[in-house]
Order: sequence, then structure tokens, then C-alpha cells
Amino acid sequence: MPIAVIQDRISEGRPHPLGATWDGLGVNFALFSAYAEKVELCLFDEAGTTELERIELPEYTDEVFHGYLKDARPGTVYGYRVHGPYQPAEGHRFNHHKLLLDPYAKAHVGTLKWDPACYGYTLGHKDGDLSFDTRDSAPYVPKCRVIDPAFTWGRDHSPMVPWERTILYEAHVRGYTKLHPQVPKALRGTFAGFARPEILDYIRALGVTSVELLPVQTFVNDENLLRQGLTNYWGYNSIGFFAPDPRYAFSPEFAFSEFKQMVARFHEAGLEVILDVVYNHTAEGNEQGATLSFRGIDNRSYYRLMPRDRRLYINDTGTGNTVNISHPRVLQMVTDSLRYWVTEMHVDGFRFDLATILAREDHGFDEGGGFLDTCRQDPVLSGVKLIAEPWDIGPGGYQVGQFPPGWAEWNDKYRDTTRAFWKAEAPVSEMAARLSASAGEFNRRGRRPWSSVNFITAHDGFTLNDAVSFNEKHNAANGEDNQDGNSNNISWNCGVEGPTSDSAINALRERQIRNMLATLLLSQGTPMLLAGDEFGRTQGGNNNPYNQDNTISWLDWSIGERGQRLVSFVQELTTLRHRYPILRRGRYLTGEMDPLSGVRDVAWLNAGGTEMTGEDWGDGNLRCFGMLLDGRARATGVRRVSSDSSMLIVLNSHHEGVGFTLPAVAGGTVWRLVFDTNAPNHEEEVSVGDEYVVTGRSVLLFERVVPREPERRRRSVRRRVTDLPTHGDD
Repeated sequence: MPIAVIQDRISEGRPHPLGATWDGLGVNFALFSAYAEKVELCLFDEAGTTELERIELPEYTDEVFHGYLKDARPGTVYGYRVHGPYQPAEGHRFNHHKLLLDPYAKAHVGTLKWDPACYGYTLGHKDGDLSFDTRDSAPYVPKCRVIDPAFTWGRDHSPMVPWERTILYEAHVRGYTKLHPQVPKALRGTFAGFARPEILDYIRALGVTSVELLPVQTFVNDENLLRQGLTNYWGYNSIGFFAPDPRYAFSPEFAFSEFKQMVARFHEAGLEVILDVVYNHTAEGNEQGATLSFRGIDNRSYYRLMPRDRRLYINDTGTGNTVNISHPRVLQMVTDSLRYWVTEMHVDGFRFDLATILAREDHGFDEGGGFLDTCRQDPVLSGVKLIAEPWDIGPGGYQVGQFPPGWAEWNDKYRDTTRAFWKAEAPVSEMAARLSASAGEFNRRGRRPWSSVNFITAHDGFTLNDAVSFNEKHNAANGEDNQDGNSNNISWNCGVEGPTSDSAINALRERQIRNMLATLLLSQGTPMLLAGDEFGRTQGGNNNPYNQDNTISWLDWSIGERGQRLVSFVQELTTLRHRYPILRRGRYLTGEMDPLSGVRDVAWLNAGGTEMTGEDWGDGNLRCFGMLLDGRARATGVRRVSSDSSMLIVLNSHHEGVGFTLPAVAGGTVWRLVFDTNAPNHEEEVSVGDEYVVTGRSVLLFERVVPREPERRRRSVRRRVTDLPTHGDD
């Protein structure tokens, strides 16, 4: 296509900000590339189907090509063609025949249609990726759209929920509403549908504070999945870090505005919005992948390449490539993206997929690496919630507890220990550590208990219902012969694999679900609940439905009486957590005597109601123990006696009932049973020194109270242990 006559249309413009920026009169275009020789701005019709003209960006400043087009407006559809050497052995893969997405694009037009022209090399060529393909990719790839960022936020402001009060709720924008009967059909699966009053009222009533959304930044459907009639449902395959994916918008051309409206509605309801973000890799894959954006703009800068053979990519992510956060311009892109989502889109924080990658330097994981240091000092990013998934598959990739102050981290040790404990396979010492916010991993450098994000389930793995219904994964629908997904689920089907009509097994499963929910929401640290677990959602035993955009993954809202009971139970737990500060202390529990109050903040009790001994801790058969939280222990660094309620949490993972003696505590002679997972609506008062029979596989919560009638006669508290089926347990 010939270069357009542009002398009076294009001017030099500025090298910053990067991207396409509308200033009210025209648009400034700026693209970083350290090794390119020339950049052409390609303009398209409104639909993105016809290329209208190509305009060479006239200036190159500080490794940025730039130009100002005074007749460009919001709605202008564009892409880039970047000229430079095609030398894969040296890490260069420039191919101007390939239309490229702007890394800073705020909106995308169209979808990727997989075609051999999308590759920089010729598929099937004897030289493989060393060959050079001259076909035009423009008819097959998405384009960028210039936006007007103006939006009337009104009185919108972040709820800024303190970390100690935070309860996370992981959800998928599409799957959450796709089957919701109260959301209009046209809005289901969209940002607009997710912001409906019916949805917000339900989430708020559930008692969670912060909704963590699976990736919404623009991503690509893998070619191999599309061939099988599947799709990339989760969205961990990013290609644009500034643009919300238009497939989640009722009005795709205004996805950015629709997303903003959703955030404003969440904030109005007092709910935070946390984004799951993927900056560790892109959708371009390894050396045999397509050329869609970064690879064709500056492959050697954007990706980590093998030092001795730059043709090959370092693959610490398991997806084919690794984004080179060590490069200052790539680091700038990631942090610019984060700031954009905070300042322009008003999100309240981020969960970073494979966050160890972001902290990697050439020598490996570095707590003082460029990205982590940048976040700590940045006036915008240091003020929002930052959550790490602290592992990747690279050398030294498991880094739970090693992120710096200011970060929270997904704690998979909590998940594994809790599941194992309720299978009667984890020692009480391990469970005690998880109940007290995994201090061994996180209590350093002034970090707080909220640093441990406690979860039992997440998008990746079994749902809570499936964790008590299946011993094995059932991933046949994924098209990988059941070889995908984790085989070590630490699950227990309670006697029968999958759904059953056995009422005793179903009752046991329901109680096991309540046990794990109670454990999660009574533990110190930050709890995270997977959407749908509160009403017993199932994925049919599929523990890796990343490619299932269907009823396997969508939430089924016909929850019935059982689901309603579980929802009410979760609401009770979140209400208790919000009501009693002692269940969410801002300081780590130490068990040491406080000379000011003369009490320990936590005491660990055996079934006799006395403090655990070394022999107790070492008893591999001990399954029932108590966690006594003394409300008089000081809650902050200020030296004063606290006046919080004292609480006693009792856990029994044994299949039989255990008599537990209620301990003495100053300020009261009676304990009030707040709930019992064996009888959720049962309440009674129990005197100090009495023995309460804790049903097999149950969690109990007691609150210290002063009897209203001190002289009243003690009530008998011994009760019959419910006969439960053992189904092969110990």
C-alpha cells in the first residue's frame, strides 16, 4: 500500500505518553522499539476490515517512534507495521507484513482469526521459524481503537476496605451471570450484567468485601482449542494489558466505559474490585508462535531469551514465553498498565498470576527486584491491594512467604493443610499454624497476618463441593485424555465417587463443606472464597476447566434448599468475622504471656481443656483440639488491655465424637455455643468445666459470656452423639 500524502496532517508529536493519546485536537502516537528501523501507522475503516492508508511515524526519540496526527479522532482504528531485521538467531523477528497491536491500546476491534498469515515465518517450511513469511496478516488479526477516556465518575470513590476486614470472593465475569435468571439474557456474561442490582445485592448480603475477577484484559483463544470446539475460558493468555476484553461487554466498542460503569456500581455497593492480571507471559507463545504484537515490535526487548541461543525463549511460565520485566521499557509498560487500571478504571487492587516471574532478574527471584521495588515506592500502586501468586515452574519458583512488606500472597499451604486435616491426615500442629495466619512463613519485616491469603478452593482445582464428592479428577471434556490438571487434590468422596442418592453420605458431605468454610472464615489472615462454593456448586469433578465456556464452568443458580442452607451458613460466618475483631487480629498470635494483661493472646487446648503439651503436639492420632483467643490480649502495639470478646474454636476431624472440657477464662463462668457445624442453628450455654461432646467431623465456636442468672442451675450439656456412617475412614 502506498504511503499517503501527509505533509500537512502529520507532525513530530511527542515520545510520551506511549500509545495513542487523544488531546481534544488530534492523536499522538508513540511506540517503543529499541531495534526497529521504521514504524508505519496503519489506519483502517471503522469495522477494522479495510486498510485505508499507512503513515510513517516521522520521529525517533529515546527509542520511541512518534508522530501526531491532527485529523485522528476517538474511534480511529489502527495498527502498526514495524520494519527491522529478521534474524531469529539474534533475537530479532521483525516482519512488516504482519499487522501489530499497540501494547498500549485502550480498546481492541475484532477478533483473531487463526491463519498461516498470522505467523512471521512460513508454516511447514523446511527452515521452520528461520523462514520469512510475506503474507499480510491484517485481514485476520484484531486492531486497536483510539478512545476518549472521559467518563463522569460522579462521587465514586474506593471503599478502601482495610486488609484486616477483607474477605475476597473470586469470580468470573461471564460465568457468574451466564445462567442467572434475574439478569436479562442480553446482559448475561457481560460487565453490564455483572453490575446489575440483583448481583450486587447478593454479593453484598453474602458478607464478602472484595470481588477478585479472573482476567478481563484482552486475551486470545488458543488455536488448538478452537480446533477442538473449545475456548480459553479463564483468560490467562493476554495480548493487551490496557484494554478490557470486548467479549465481556454488551457494547464491545465501548467495553472500557462499560467496565467503568461496573466498577462505579460495585463501589456504590461498598464492594472493591480486584483484577487477576497476567503480566508474566503473552499469547504469542514460543519461537513457533504467532506474531501479533510484542514479537514483531521488539522481540529481544519484550521477552526473556536463552542467553546462548536467542532464537529460543526462556519458559519459566509453562506457556512458551516469559515477559522480560528486567527491561526498563517493559517494566514501564507493566507499571503504566497497573496505574492506568487504578487511576482511569478505578480498580482497587490486583492479584498477579505467577508473580514470581515478575520478581525474577537474570540471577533468579529477587525480593529487591525492579518490579517489586517499583510497586513499593510508587505513590499509586503502593496504595492499592497487591496479591501475589508466589510460584512459577522456573528454578526456585516456589516463593510463598518471600514477597516484601505490603504484599499479600496466596497461601497454598493453607489449602493443602485444611483439606488434609478434614481427611484426618494432617497433624494438629500444621492446622494450628494455618489457623494463626502461617506466621512461620509470613511473620517477618513487620508483615501482618493479612499477608496470608487463605483459600481452600480457587478457579484452578476442584470446587468445594467436588472436593468432598470426588477422589479423582474427571477432565475428559478438556480433550487431553484426563492428563491435564493436578492429580493430587487431597480430596475425599466420603464413600462414593460423584453424585449419590445416599442421604447419609450427602449429609456428611454437606457437613464437611461447612467444616471447611468455618475453618476458612475463622482463621487469622485474609480469607478467599470461590464463587459458588457458598451454595455447593459442582464442576462434575473437572479440576481444570480452563477451556470450558459452558455449564461445567458457569454458575448454576437453581441451588435449591441445600444451597440456600449453605448460603445462610456463609452469611452467618461472615457476620461473625465482621462482628468480632478477635477473629481477624492485625497482629500475629504468639502464645506468649503479655505482662500488661497477664494473658496469652492464644492458647492451644487438648480435649481435656488444658494447654497442649509437647506430647500432645507429637501425637499423630490426635484429631480434636481447641484454639482459645483471649479478648483481653492487646490488639495493637499500644500497651493497653483489650476488651474484645474471648472466643474458643474447637475442631474435631476424627470420625467419632470427642468429649471436650470447656476451659476456665477470666471474666465469665459460661461459654455460649455460637454454632456447631453438625447442628448449625443450635445454640446453648455451657458452664466452665463441663464436657461438651464434639460430634465427629465438626467445628464449634464458643463465646465467653457472663450468665444472666448467676444462681441458675447448670444445664446438662451431655448429648447423644449422632450415629454417622464411617465409609472406610479410620
